[in-house]
Parts: sequence; structure tokens; C-alpha cells
Amino acid sequence: MVFKALLLGILAGFAIWDGRVFGQHMFDRPIVTGPIVGLLLGDVHTGIVMGAAVELVMMGIVGIGAATPPDVVSGGILATAFAIMSGLDMDAAVALSLPIATLAQSVGILDRTINATFLHWADNAAEEGDYRGVSKAFWSGAWLFWISSFLVVFLGVILGSNTIAAFVAALPAFILNGLKIASGMLPALGIAILMQLIFDKTNAAYLFVGFVLTALLGISTVGVAIVGAVIAYTVYQSATQRKKEQMAYAMTQSMSDDLGGEL
Repeated sequence: MVFKALLLGILAGFAIWDGRVFGQHMFDRPIVTGPIVGLLLGDVHTGIVMGAAVELVMMGIVGIGAATPPDVVSGGILATAFAIMSGLDMDAAVALSLPIATLAQSVGILDRTINATFLHWADNAAEEGDYRGVSKAFWSGAWLFWISSFLVVFLGVILGSNTIAAFVAALPAFILNGLKIASGMLPALGIAILMQLIFDKTNAAYLFVGFVLTALLGISTVGVAIVGAVIAYTVYQSATQRKKEQMAYAMTQSMSDDLGGEL
């Protein structure tokens, strides 16, 4: 148990670095961490299913400005771990992922508060031309996130798996059924949050095309994805061609103006 908790804690530490240290590679997303958790715990199938399900719930959760979003790393890893290690029903585990992420959000707020100290440290070092001091300040903040994420997942696995198993065993059937129903609604909520961020008049038509294809014509999601890829490729080609034409026109106008000036 302790060894597995260590592995999952290390995974969480490096996942929280995504977008903070080595660039944004989507390594922190549940659809990536879920299968890795399944691989570490010996149940890849459950890891893949949980990763995809939790990603649907949290796909619209992003950090905007100074806001601290729910911790998708802890929520995704712990929900998947509970589903595998505690025998928790996957529907119930998906429903628990968002409360777990919201609870871990408070740790993220604390990290960001402490990071303000390292920010001033970096500013002072930069003013003095101390590049090593700037680097130390940067890595201090990075390691703060690593350690806090490690501890949340490590302690969550150590203290939570058996507790969750006993808790679930004591729950009445109607509560478990309620969690299953909630797990079916949460992915729709995640998609709705994402749509709220990206929806505008320019892509509204494509949304309704997808709705018609799935709801009225009964085309599978794979078929809709292929249609969407074709549309995206067509739009890209049209935009590229239009840009080339505009550049060619601008060059022609520039040459015409130069010739007119010489004459």
C-alpha cells in the first residue's frame, strides 16, 4: 500500500509540473494520468475508463487569470485509485472526482500564497543581477507545488482507500444510485463549461451540425469526428489560400506604388 501510494504521489508531483516547468503537454489531464494510474495499480482497463470519464467532467476546468481552479491532478488520480484499490463503483468514483479536486483546491491556494514570497525573492535577485537567485526562487516555487501535490495524493491513498471502502460498504443503495446518476450528469456539465468558454457566433453553426448528425441522423461520434476533421481541414485550406491571395495583392500594390513613384 505504501509503495503504491509513493508511486501515485510521485506521478502527481510531476503531473502538477505540467504547464509550470517544462511547458504545457497535457500530462496533468485525467485522460493521461488515469491510464498511468491503472498501469501502476495493475488495472489498465479501469484506468482508461476512469481517465476518460473524469476528463469529461473536468475538461472545462482551466485556470483563468488569478483564479485557482479545482485540482484536476489530485481529483483524477485519487478517483481512479479509489475505483481500483477500494472496489468503488466507477460511476461513484467519477462523482467523487470533482469534490476531491475542489478539496485539493485549497492546497493550491496555499501554494500560490506562499509563492508570493518566492516572487519577491526573484525580483530582488533580478535587481541585483543574481541569476542563480532567480533560478533558486523559480525552483523553490516549482518544488512547493511538487511536494504539496505529492502529499495530497500520498496521504489520500494511505488514509482514504480503506476508509472509502468501508464508507461505501456502509452506504445505503439509494445513495449509491444517486452517485451513479450524478456521474452521468457531470460529464454533460464539463462539456457545458467548456462550451461556455469557446462558444461564439463563428463556430455556432458547427455545433448545430454536430447535433443534427448525432441526434437526428444517428451518426456515431467517430463519424462526427471524421466530418469535423474534414470541415476543419477545408476551413484551414480556405484561410491559407485567402491569406496567400491577400499577401500577393499587397505585394502587387506595393510594387505598383514603387513604380508609380519612380515615374
